[in-house]
Amino acid sequence: MEIKPIRNDKDHAAALREIEQLWGAAVDTEDGDKLDILVTLVERYEDRRWPNTDDSDPIDLLNYAIEELGHSQAELAELLGSRSRASELLNRRRPLTVEMIYKISEAWKIPADLLVRPSRVAA
Repeated sequence: MEIKPIRNDKDHAAALREIEQLWGAAVDTEDGDKLDILVTLVERYEDRRWPNTDDSDPIDLLNYAIEELGHSQAELAELLGSRSRASELLNRRRPLTVEMIYKISEAWKIPADLLVRPSRVAA
């Protein structure tokens, strides 16, 4: 059984594929142990990659992705189909839609459950 640390999105995707293959493995077997270890590593990577605090919302997360992970507002605008839509979203004047959540999650590898949360609105 060879297990390596998860250091980037490529490692993360590979670990998720391996988890999918091992899903349902019996407890106290080599496959079951490997599944437990991989799930723990994936959770740890996701917690570090996408910090989740109780007071953050999806817009905070998008701003984090732009400021800390190398994405840009222009990239978000391209995903959403318009610069004004991206601006309205980041300025809390427009809510995220299911379609937006899907596109952002797929392109930026943000877990969708972090984007499917209530957002604070602009004052």
